[in-house]
Amino acid sequence: MANKKIDNKKITIFEGKRIRRIWDEKKEKWYFSIVDIVQLLIQQSDYQTARKYWNKLKERLNKEGNESVSNCHQLKFKAADGKFYLTDAADVETILRLIQSVPSPKAEPVKLWLARVGYERIEEINDPGKALNRGRGYWQKMGRSQKWIQQRMMGQEIRNKLTDYWKDNEVKERDEYAILTNIIHQEWSDLSVKEHKSLKKLKTENLRDHMSDAELVFTALAELSTRQIAETMETKGLEKNKIPAKKGGRVARNARLELEKKTGKKVVNKNNFKSLSERKKLKN
Repeated sequence: MANKKIDNKKITIFEGKRIRRIWDEKKEKWYFSIVDIVQLLIQQSDYQTARKYWNKLKERLNKEGNESVSNCHQLKFKAADGKFYLTDAADVETILRLIQSVPSPKAEPVKLWLARVGYERIEEINDPGKALNRGRGYWQKMGRSQKWIQQRMMGQEIRNKLTDYWKDNEVKERDEYAILTNIIHQEWSDLSVKEHKSLKKLKTENLRDHMSDAELVFTALAELSTRQIAETMETKGLEKNKIPAKKGGRVARNARLELEKKTGKKVVNKNNFKSLSERKKLKN
């Protein structure tokens, strides 16, 4: 059965532009990165230029006593360098008001788009199948095979169950999840997540979206093993969960080495789907 947990940190797309957003569980609403929206409105490719534009606009709105600025929040979003930084964010209602202050031909299309994606999460909570279908549709558009999509979704299900365990056993989201994930990855693949991305020449792309069938399977085996070992050991907190992370990763590592011995082929490889995805986008 599909896992009903849906990640609360996502990137959504408007006309090929990436917009960062975070779901607030208590308030049940999305918060979008304001600079990302401003960058889209002023049609500026340089992020720092868009940030400076927003800072000046914020100063002017503050002087004018605009209430929309007071409704903005500082939330941590993942940047291009892979680290999380505090960034101005606002809900759909506030951003729709801020848009009025930015002269742009993109204003109306962005308003319509925000109205649609702003309520996406509520739909997904009521019907989790919609989230799965969106993911499947995205990968199909990127040219992935049906077999690959099934393995990617299976891996995500296993990943969700692992993070559910961590969440319920005193492991903090973001930083500590990343630490444990990196331990698991290093153990099974002999590469850190960063090194694996570098091998595949990836920057901001999701590593798992560029894994081969075998890489997906061994990642899933490592995370499945980690969860089952952690449940057996009843580990709590970051330090104690490092133990099953290492053990689970080693289970997959041993299986990987055995397969490589039998086939003479390396599981971890430099291949990615970037060229395939780009060709698919051009066709569309």
